[in-house]
Amino acid sequence: MHLKKKILNEIDKIKNDIIELEEQTKPISPENSFGRISRMDAINNKSVVEASLRHPRDKHKKLEVALDQIDDKSFGICVRCQQPIPEGRIMLMPHVKRCVNCS
Repeated sequence: MHLKKKILNEIDKIKNDIIELEEQTKPISPENSFGRISRMDAINNKSVVEASLRHPRDKHKKLEVALDQIDDKSFGICVRCQQPIPEGRIMLMPHVKRCVNCS
């Protein structure tokens, strides 16, 4: 249950991060009086933020899948050696099915 709580906390944190990043990717209105260079910088920054959204969205999906599977007896058990996968590894890579030694 400790791991489930950690996953839920991480999901909440990632959701907040995604909301903040999405705010930064809103379209840049042409009515905003930017200089040409400033406008180009703003558009470039928007592109960078959009690219940086991929990682948290991907991790959020993987954490949701892990949360769905957490009650399975095989969750967190290495498919090769049948030893527990450390929580830290699961939190970093929720999709992982093998421990470090078996990877």
